[in-house]
Amino acid sequence: MIPHCPCRDNSVGVARRSPGALSRLWLALGLLWLSPALATDFERLLATLGQKFGVNPNQIFYDWKRLIEDGKALSATDKLRRVNEFINRRIQFGEDSQVWGQTDYWATPMETLGKGAGDCEDFTIAKYFTLLNLGVPNEQLRLVYVKARIGGPSSTVQQAHMVLAYYPSPNAEPQILDNLITDIRPASRRTDLQPVFSFNSQGIWQGAGGSDTQGPGGPGRLSRWAELLQRARTEGFD
Repeated sequence: MIPHCPCRDNSVGVARRSPGALSRLWLALGLLWLSPALATDFERLLATLGQKFGVNPNQIFYDWKRLIEDGKALSATDKLRRVNEFINRRIQFGEDSQVWGQTDYWATPMETLGKGAGDCEDFTIAKYFTLLNLGVPNEQLRLVYVKARIGGPSSTVQQAHMVLAYYPSPNAEPQILDNLITDIRPASRRTDLQPVFSFNSQGIWQGAGGSDTQGPGGPGRLSRWAELLQRARTEGFD
């Protein structure tokens, strides 16, 4: 199971890695796995907001829906930029204990929109589902658990964090979408992040490939992720 991702706590010592070594590890996490496209029932999603939060209509929902409807014909670069900007600007950062009254809760995109707040996991999950709705192939997206160095280049302190990685092709350097940084940067420019493992709705990828790589059926090993996927389907993400 992925450790709780507070985005600013759980600091521990970290061994620094070279940019080249980190880039190779990012690439190893980008293994190809094909998957079907996401179908979304917007009426059911809107009903979910009303039932859970008493918000109907919800302006952020309509803005999110318009983002998807207007963005399907955009280039992949523009899709990434718009989704990253939308989620980072419209969602406020909040610890799970503040937002949900729990120490660790993974929110569906509708729950995050309904609350208007979430932690790094919730930002990443919302971006992932939104990009799938925009037609970005699942095999090009990875939710990545990382160890993030804090305190500057010379720091030996790190914290648990989660980001979204976009791989233009299986062997390409990924682009990193992060709630802590406004712009999207290639992995080679994110030497503060040490990727540990990645996953999406089709599998889990861990280590630098080989026997450490997990394929189909892997998401069942992440109980919170499996539960979230089921809740998302119930809400209208089919």
